[in-house]
Amino acid sequence: MGKRRLVRLPFGLIGAGIITVVFTTAAIWMSVVDDPHGGEPTATISLDHAVQGVTQHDIGVVGIEPGVMDDLGPSLRAPEKPDPLGPRYASDALEEGTRSNEAVKGLSTKPDQRISETSAHGLLPKVDDTSLRPLDVYARPAENAFSSSPKIAVVVGGVGLNTAWAQTAVDRLPVDVTLAMAPYGTSLELLMQRARSKGHELLLQVPLEPFDFPDNDPGPHTLLVSLPEDEMLDRLNWLMARTTNYVGLINTMGARFTSTGSSLQLFLEELKMRGLMFADNGGSSRSIAAEVAKEVQTPFSGTDVVLDDVPRADAIDAKLLQLEAIARERGVAVASASALPVTIARIEEWARDLEERGLQLVPVSATIDRQDPVR
Repeated sequence: MGKRRLVRLPFGLIGAGIITVVFTTAAIWMSVVDDPHGGEPTATISLDHAVQGVTQHDIGVVGIEPGVMDDLGPSLRAPEKPDPLGPRYASDALEEGTRSNEAVKGLSTKPDQRISETSAHGLLPKVDDTSLRPLDVYARPAENAFSSSPKIAVVVGGVGLNTAWAQTAVDRLPVDVTLAMAPYGTSLELLMQRARSKGHELLLQVPLEPFDFPDNDPGPHTLLVSLPEDEMLDRLNWLMARTTNYVGLINTMGARFTSTGSSLQLFLEELKMRGLMFADNGGSSRSIAAEVAKEVQTPFSGTDVVLDDVPRADAIDAKLLQLEAIARERGVAVASASALPVTIARIEEWARDLEERGLQLVPVSATIDRQDPVR
């Protein structure tokens, strides 16, 4: 009898066939079921009523991401950058919520009687018995959400001299742009109310003596270095009574005045006594306002860049880029400008994506007592 031959099964082919069947079945299942998350944990709920018009394509899986920063210990968190702003010479009576993360839709439009006094010229700002200042009450709260971002303040002056331009500035500029009202403007009370109802912080412009006065005259009641103290203060009171609800004063011209220590000291001491800040418009390289303000502890902010000394779109755009560079280098930068149509248009365009570029627009009161401005 011959030997029986053993038949070998083709196990390799069988294995390949099984794998092919498995992958083919899986592919058919995914193409039919269309569920890329198959195999993940699921939850089933029962609906009391049928939902009409909903298919599997309308249903998705919502991923819940863990809070990465919440899982990090203190040593792994990104260190906070130091605040580039210096001490604010703050009152002990700062109102609750003066600096807030809440969106500000509008600011007060009526003078606060606690910080107002009647004079022969009209209402004047004052510090009340609890040390509450107009600067505290009328300042626009600055957003804290971007506390580590470089900050930029822009002050637009001359608001009120041209009614149409003033309305354009109020309506089109971002609310964190501070507006400086001219004391000679028409309908200042109505303009103040409109600007603050929109959310703009306000300064009042004060005319100070230039070197070529009277050939170059800022206007009636200009403060002159030759004036006796009582007359200078009377002129200042007349100017401050033109409107209300402002956080401080900013100069118009004033190269001689801001370089004369005795007159400047009297002026800044009066502002401190009335609970106001002073902003230097940056028009004179000879100004010693920052030094005198520090000496007498008057809240102060100085201008780094004048945006529209050349009132042309390309020149303004170049100055805005310079402003950004200063802010990134120093943490804070301040600009001054005029309420010209071209200036308003360029600032409006520039500010649209400012936060996306890692910068924060703030009111000028948020830049008080920072590092010395660029000269």
